[in-house]
Amino acid sequence: MRKGKNVINYETLGAISHIISSASDMVDVCHHVVSQLTTALELKGCAILLLNRTSRELEVAASNGLSQEYLHKGPLSALKSITASLEEGPVAIYDVSDDPRIQYPEAAEEEGIASILSVPIMLRGKVLGVLRLYTGEPWEFSMQDITFVAAIAEMIALVLDNIRTTHAYKTSIDVLKTMRPTTRPYKDAMQT
Repeated sequence: MRKGKNVINYETLGAISHIISSASDMVDVCHHVVSQLTTALELKGCAILLLNRTSRELEVAASNGLSQEYLHKGPLSALKSITASLEEGPVAIYDVSDDPRIQYPEAAEEEGIASILSVPIMLRGKVLGVLRLYTGEPWEFSMQDITFVAAIAEMIALVLDNIRTTHAYKTSIDVLKTMRPTTRPYKDAMQT
């Protein structure tokens, strides 16, 4: 991502692909992804925020490098917290202290956050949440940075969908198993 870090991008992409391909639990995947990104890209912190469709708030699914005070600073409104990243695509903020798109600028400054990259997590045109990278030093995110993080966000969307689908499939099997004892086999039904 940063100058001279291209190798890390490929290593990071490979590590995250491995995490995702062996995923069976959404919480574990999210925690591993944010931890991997924070370490590999030398970030202040990273978070996956999922959209609660009822309250229209972004809820923390996983984070790394951010204090509990910052994470619980108040509700993150999808209508106030870097809204453009949910509506228009990735948003890079160079200076959080001087940007009206930040819902809690004082909390960000107190946390030592200088810059934020917010990338939507989308699946089939539907916003599931955002992947946010937080830096301690001002960081002018390049198109390469944004494209890299967008690819990770797409992978997260796929794993969230895969886990949801797998859970629905397992639930269907469980329902069918509970129905089995009350249903007579076809062969027995034909003999009566």
